[in-house]
Amino acid sequence: MAGQKATGPDDARRAALLRSVPEVDESTPLAAQLAEDARRRIRLQGARFAKPATTRIFTIANQKGGVGKTTTTVNVAAALAHGGLNVLVIDNDPQGNASTALGIDHHAGVASTYDVIIEGTPIADVVQECEAVPGLLVVPATIDLSGAEIELVSKVARENRLRNAVEAYLSWRADEGHERLDYILIDCPPSLGLLTINAFVAAREVMIPIQCEYYALEGLSQLLSNIELIRGHLNPDLHVSTILLTMFDRRTNLAREVADEVREHFPTETLEATIPRSVRISEAPSYGQTVLTYDPGSSGALAYLEAAQQVAGRADANTTTTTPAAAEEETR
Repeated sequence: MAGQKATGPDDARRAALLRSVPEVDESTPLAAQLAEDARRRIRLQGARFAKPATTRIFTIANQKGGVGKTTTTVNVAAALAHGGLNVLVIDNDPQGNASTALGIDHHAGVASTYDVIIEGTPIADVVQECEAVPGLLVVPATIDLSGAEIELVSKVARENRLRNAVEAYLSWRADEGHERLDYILIDCPPSLGLLTINAFVAAREVMIPIQCEYYALEGLSQLLSNIELIRGHLNPDLHVSTILLTMFDRRTNLAREVADEVREHFPTETLEATIPRSVRISEAPSYGQTVLTYDPGSSGALAYLEAAQQVAGRADANTTTTTPAAAEEETR
């Protein structure tokens, strides 16, 4: 199974359990959801994800608000760590919601992404451990980051400041004998300003959450155009490698139609896993948790685990993918 190490007898037992789950069609949506959750639970129980050959750096972006960027960032990160990988989340959004969801202290005065980008503070002096999720590190965001867009305008190499900091941190970890990071996930604000540009320049891959609702693809062409500009002038390695469908409700025709449309335009980038509408996913941040620690058996937690497994099972960032320009042409 992609992204999961073979375990011999355990695989046989898992296969037998999967065969025991009854097949249910979409005429009974609740039963279908329960059956799918049962299959996911069997497939994912105790799963360990394959380590990538090099650190994979993702920017999670979509300038459209409310599509689940931060929710996707923290839950995919927690799921990857749950699968035995070393993960760093960089909260690059002044709202600091990713820091809140991961239970990280980010009040005014705490060293944060602002210090890294504006003051040149090393990430090693800013990073915090997520106590609830072993293997997960976080660079928090504070309210200070809200002024960074203006302050960056006058800075030298303003678009490269986050990339330089990330590269220096990875080198520092290697020099100090720390275990290599497997994934870095950068959460972005819902805009295409200098903070987001810094995230694009620092990353090699872009993950785009798209909600399964009306106007799902609205504004995507502009995002892809900006990614193409970054590729052309600042970061030729950047590409859209992953699209994740969020807020999916299998009971509605609209959700299925949107999912079909996204898969038609982005057949190789779109994950098979979809993230359902879930009260548990929405509740978890208010308790300073991801859904994987808040309710690990819920549909939302299982869906994010499955999505993370599929991300881990894919090749590294240098695989052939649809370029932003080609993808934009398809959406027209």
